[in-house]
Amino acid sequence: MSAHGHAEGHGQASGGAAHGSFKGYLIGFVLSLILTAIPFWLVMTGAIDDKQVTAIVIMVFAAVQIVVHMVFFLHMNTASEGGWSMLALIFTLILVVIVLTGSLWVMYHLNANMMPGLHDMREMP
Repeated sequence: MSAHGHAEGHGQASGGAAHGSFKGYLIGFVLSLILTAIPFWLVMTGAIDDKQVTAIVIMVFAAVQIVVHMVFFLHMNTASEGGWSMLALIFTLILVVIVLTGSLWVMYHLNANMMPGLHDMREMP
């Protein structure tokens, strides 16, 4: 402890949450730049001909970038706040997956089952 009663030099505050270092922030920043530049290059040069594959690759890079931001900038790990922040993140992800999956399921079935005679009317003279 220093003369002011603060824990210093060990990467942790007195509450046990990790604080970032300049090196950690720099690594996170460089990774973020790389994870932004590669998808930008893919889109601008048309390196992948199939647009659907390009979209999937960009989404993968976006997911990796989310993890980089959570680790290097938000300092999320299993030790911070006694693991409660990680538990809250997992709960949030489960809710998002349930809501998105349910919404897509409902929209698909509404599209497939609404006004079934409409498809037959297109063939009428």
